[in-house]
Amino acid sequence: MGIKSYFSVSYDLIVRDKIAPYDLFVNSSSVAEKQKFVRIFPQGEELTQDDLAKLRKKYLQLYVSEDQRNLYMKSLVQSDEASDIEAVNFIKDSAIQYLHNVFDPEKEFSTELLYETIKGCKEAVENMIDVLDDYNIDGLRALIGDLSGHDFYTYDHSINVSMYCITLLRAMKPNASRAELVHGGLGGLLHDLGKIKVPTNILNKAEGLTDDEYLIIKTHPDAGIKLLLENEEISIEDLDLKTIGRVVHEHHENWDGKGYPQGIKEKEIHLLARVCAIADFFDAITTKRSYSQVVTISQGLSIMEKTVNKKLDEKIFKIFAAHIGQSNVETVRQLQMSDKFDPSIPYSVLPLEEIKEMFAGDDFGKIRFIDEKEKEKEKK
Repeated sequence: MGIKSYFSVSYDLIVRDKIAPYDLFVNSSSVAEKQKFVRIFPQGEELTQDDLAKLRKKYLQLYVSEDQRNLYMKSLVQSDEASDIEAVNFIKDSAIQYLHNVFDPEKEFSTELLYETIKGCKEAVENMIDVLDDYNIDGLRALIGDLSGHDFYTYDHSINVSMYCITLLRAMKPNASRAELVHGGLGGLLHDLGKIKVPTNILNKAEGLTDDEYLIIKTHPDAGIKLLLENEEISIEDLDLKTIGRVVHEHHENWDGKGYPQGIKEKEIHLLARVCAIADFFDAITTKRSYSQVVTISQGLSIMEKTVNKKLDEKIFKIFAAHIGQSNVETVRQLQMSDKFDPSIPYSVLPLEEIKEMFAGDDFGKIRFIDEKEKEKEKK
């Protein structure tokens, strides 16, 4: 049996005057290397404001066990005291914890580890759906800008893509079922699952990949679907892994058939994969990270628009663009993204190209005015 782990919780974000949905613990050891967690309030009993005040006077920090993380997450989402930023930050941290379990090179990969990761990610997506219930795409964009960031591109990016997938699906289909939103959000969260087979030094390289390194990056859709579908013993309630697998496998396919890994096109590409491709592209070029260049929202939409019917599905993109607040797009038409651009790569400098003006380099000469005498000379 593995060592039981715990996470710290803020007093301000603990339920009060309600039945406690989780146990509360303190670390009774003063030695960091020999932590000893003792339960000081049990799940299932009413936790009052007075109880919390007494605990705050007695203990500096409270903890919840990892196996009750989802119970704490649900209580946070339902809490009137927690802001959306606080709730989403915790959901994000939880999703990162689940992703890290499977991406951690020090952990031996197993079917059980993959099962726990997918199950935990599904729980995170379920809670995202509830928090984002009243958010449109533009509101989500603002929220993402306020969230805490991390150094590992794949984690932050995948979580943002998941949230964009949920809000874009709602914009496309206001009456989308919870199951559709869960599959869309989880597809977005796990779209880069196959990157666990890519060396970390390549994943985090922001200064340009060699051709050989890029070929390794391009193996991740095949690796991802293989991980999902070859572990047949994985079965999670209300989840169709084949649908998730198609998002994982097809999110780099292009509308014109020039994507990878299969080269399929148009509606051969699963709808949720086409949604994910737009979320993937937009977050990659507009979300500020410590090491990366980004473009403005107007520039981002303009750049993406130039790939419509080549890389992106026109109908889905139009819905996406219609729900994003922007300045005058006409002022940035001169930029386009290089064909070499791939959202999988954490660029420090985006591969943008300036579109050459029509007739650039042609000499039209100077305009000159001529009088009547010169006109006569020209006739002769």
